[in-house]
Amino acid sequence: MFDLRRRDFLVLVGSSLIANPVAAEAQQTTAPRIGFLRVGPPPPTYIGGFKEGLQEQGLVEGRDFVIEYALAQSAAQIPQTAVQLARTHPDIIIAAGTPSVFPARDAAGPIPVVFVATFDPVATGLVPSLARPGGNVTGLTTISGDLVAKRLELIKEFFPTFTKVAILIRDSSPTAPHYIQQSRFAAEKLALELQILTERQPSDLEKLLVAARASDALVVGDDTEFTTFRTKIAELAITNKVPTIHGLREMVDAGGLIAYGASFHDLYRRAASQVKKILQGVKPGDLPVEQPSKFELVVNARTANALALKLSPMLLTRADEVIE
Repeated sequence: MFDLRRRDFLVLVGSSLIANPVAAEAQQTTAPRIGFLRVGPPPPTYIGGFKEGLQEQGLVEGRDFVIEYALAQSAAQIPQTAVQLARTHPDIIIAAGTPSVFPARDAAGPIPVVFVATFDPVATGLVPSLARPGGNVTGLTTISGDLVAKRLELIKEFFPTFTKVAILIRDSSPTAPHYIQQSRFAAEKLALELQILTERQPSDLEKLLVAARASDALVVGDDTEFTTFRTKIAELAITNKVPTIHGLREMVDAGGLIAYGASFHDLYRRAASQVKKILQGVKPGDLPVEQPSKFELVVNARTANALALKLSPMLLTRADEVIE
């Protein structure tokens, strides 16, 4: 069983570290404050892309903005963390990851919300349309239904002997029903048997990775909670000899086998443009929700070796990056 103790989830405010869900008091500054709401610490590629984008927009940290992180220990704690963040009255809230989006919207009141998440905001009822989201929310989405099918197609193409695939989802995710529906539809077309594994809390992951041994491979859903525990998921997958396919390259950087999906470094970089426009007075509801423009296929050859799995030369040739 792996350790989920509170010390693993510290909150950063400016350059300081505190162990509270959000800052008890706002940082003493006249610069606009950006509240960054998420389950667990953001991967360096995410926050790096966001800061890179802010710099490209001509915004200087400390002068034109400060980032205050509100990090929950699990998706179940996000609503409380969102309320605590909103009480500090940041100028903008970044809802980082699908679990953060609806709690941020519900807690924010008049505070603008910019989300970066893997879900369809129209299908889930967050906004009436991508072009005119209205209200106080906008952002960037992967709209990942087609990507779910694409990952199963990659399994069928590069591992033709695989006949059964497990899908790992978070039970309370607003995308779970859509994700399962898309997975079943794609699996039926590809003649793959599907095993649905449902996580209700992070401590479930160990038993779920054991259960995944009943399948030839495991597709891990694009959920922020899974990204937070990406190293543990990779370790458990290798221990149980389960090849994993992901939508986020950060999961493969941590030891997953294959990732195919949108570049979240690029999405967070592009979110900075929306932030600048809002700081300049544009209403979030007037800014279209944007979709990904950059996709990547990443393979971890070290993990393949650990799994004693021979990778197709075609897969290695097509990959945008192979981690040796």
